[in-house]
Order: sequence, then structure tokens, then C-alpha cells
Amino acid sequence: MIFTASCVPTKQLSYFNDLNELEEPGVNPRTQKLIMPFDRLFIKVLSIDPQTTLIFNTSDEMRNGGSGTDVIGYLVDEAGNINFPFVGNINVGGLTTAKASEKIQKALNDYVSNTSIVVKYVDNQVTVMGEVQRQGVFPFTQDKLNIYEALGLGGGLTRFGDRKNIILIRNEGGKIMHYRLNLSDSKITLKDYYYILPNDVIVVEPLKAISTSYENITYTTILSSITTLIAVLLFTNVKF
Repeated sequence: MIFTASCVPTKQLSYFNDLNELEEPGVNPRTQKLIMPFDRLFIKVLSIDPQTTLIFNTSDEMRNGGSGTDVIGYLVDEAGNINFPFVGNINVGGLTTAKASEKIQKALNDYVSNTSIVVKYVDNQVTVMGEVQRQGVFPFTQDKLNIYEALGLGGGLTRFGDRKNIILIRNEGGKIMHYRLNLSDSKITLKDYYYILPNDVIVVEPLKAISTSYENITYTTILSSITTLIAVLLFTNVKF
């Protein structure tokens, strides 16, 4: 009975159980992430003038410490601003990296001509918890990371992980949102939360069958102990 309760159907351990039911490929265009407060940006100024390049790309105060890179890291404040050398505050909140590049370049035109700006996200990370091989906070460099790639950073699900009960925690506009994902549903690729955003938290819940089997083992152990005790007392002719 214990082994029966502990058995988990193969269907619960498989991904894309409905793959044969798909009539056509799903379409989910990768929309670019908008810059939000507390994002950290790498900003590099390119110029034909070596001195200009040196001034904007070697600031000791703004350099991302210890990274060994020539790209400068700027923290976006609560209002969506970055403090750029010589220019001052530039509001990049709610912009894509491409639009932010254009805005920074226009702001620099009053000081330096013929420049090109490169803006990228840095310090992207996702937290993976629960029934995975390795829990932790994992950095990633892709503009968009899908849910399967994110779980792969944690070594994938354990045999106790419930593929139909994945919780995604995301900060959206100052609100903490919770989404429940079903990895066995092929249509997940059409959802907005198929792609992971920086600072997302993924929690893999355990299978209910496993939890039930643990309870059964506990109850069986107690009953076995009581039965053994009674048998010993009867064998030693102890009267109740």
C-alpha cells in the first residue's frame, strides 16, 4: 500500500503532454523589457575621438567594480533617472534600451558630437527555489530567458517537483504578482510569463503524491511500532 501511494504517474513527470494536440506552432514575439527603477545599465560611449571615449568609459566612480569590462554601470533611481557625467540626470524609465540610447545620445550632443551610445542590462538574475536540483540566485545575460531555461540554471526539477504547479513571483509596477504555471501545457509558450524578467522568483512546488506518501509512511511507522510493542508484551505474558 505504501509503494502504491508513492507511485507517481508518468504523465505528471512529463513536459508537453498535449503536444500531439497542437494544430500549429505558437507565436509569442519577444517584447523588449522596459527600464525600471533599480535596474542597472551598462552604458558605453563610442566616439572617433579617443579622448572622448576615455573620459566617458573610464570613470572610476561609475565603473562596475571588479568586472574587468570597459562598460560603465549606472543604477536607475526611484524616478527612473540615471546620473550621467557632464549631462546630469537623464530619465530613461519606461524606455527600451534602444530608446534610452537615442535619448542619451541627444543629451550628449550639446557637449560632444559624433558619438554612438550602447545601452545594455547588467546584473540580471533570477531566483529558483523549491524542488530543483540546485536552489539559488542565478545571473543571466540574455535579453529574454524562458521559463525552461531559467529552471535549467537550477539543474532542472527533481523527481518530486510538480510540473503543473510552478509559481512565478514578479514585481510589476510596484505590485508583487503571483502566477501559477503548468509546464506540461504546450500553450504556455503563448503566455506573457513564458519569458523570465530580471529579479523574477520561481518556486517549484512538490508533488501531492509525494507528500501523501510521506504521511502514509509516518502513520505506518507508528502503527508498526504499536503492533510490535503489543506482540512483545503478549510474548512475555504481560497482562494488561
